[in-house]
Amino acid sequence: MEQRQPHSSSPESTVLGEIYEDALAEVYRYLRGRCDSVALAEELTSATFVQAASFLKRYPEAHISTGWLITVARNRLVDHWRRQAVADRSLRLLEGGHVDITEPWTAVLDQTRATEVMSAIPPQFRAALTLRYLDDLSVTECAEVLDKSVRATESLLARARSSFRSTYEETGGNDD
Repeated sequence: MEQRQPHSSSPESTVLGEIYEDALAEVYRYLRGRCDSVALAEELTSATFVQAASFLKRYPEAHISTGWLITVARNRLVDHWRRQAVADRSLRLLEGGHVDITEPWTAVLDQTRATEVMSAIPPQFRAALTLRYLDDLSVTECAEVLDKSVRATESLLARARSSFRSTYEETGGNDD
């Protein structure tokens, strides 16, 4: 009878295990700060590491850094918001609704309040504002991530700021 050798882990899984230990907290913190639920942040964190594992399987000699993982996480989050935007648009069309567009607005806001308002606005607006103001990407960089023209991204940002402002005001944000 042949004796089986204990299962040894592949080099990819060893590397991924090390990366996972080193970067998990940072990737999760990045996503949690931009998601409106713990479950979504956990799901996207998991998806980020699944993508890293798949990448290492194809390219075993590749080096994966925390920065690379954050970029993957950002793209996963944008993809989530895109899917949510499509679903939201479908619901609005069924209900006969539309998005009100007003002038952009700038103000100093409480972080908790801003997070609540961000959760209430459409996901495509949330994505644009997050990329531009939380991730500090230029409009051109935002356009690349969102797969839009610079002009379309500028317009999206203007509508997003307007939506943020009106939602903030509607929910009692101007009671200084």
